[in-house]
Amino acid sequence: MAEGKLPFAESASINRPPLFSGVNYPFWKIIIKIFIESLDLGVWDAIVNGPCVLKIVIDGKTVDKTWSEWSDSKSKKAQFDCMAKNIITSTLN
Repeated sequence: MAEGKLPFAESASINRPPLFSGVNYPFWKIIIKIFIESLDLGVWDAIVNGPCVLKIVIDGKTVDKTWSEWSDSKSKKAQFDCMAKNIITSTLN
């Protein structure tokens, strides 16, 4: 075997999301799901179920709750939303 040539492809990183080059979406979809679930299942849940938007009714109108009104568990769900957006946008070239 020639020096410096490996008989297998370079493996994926456990620290970086797999990049999507625009080809073979079905394969990328599987590996990005595995990558995201390995970080935290809450991040995958945020992708599947959409963003955590908290609302409150004031004088008959529905408005967004301010961040200071959120419980710790809702703040964590919102953090999962941010992580999901960061991961997905980081994978695109």
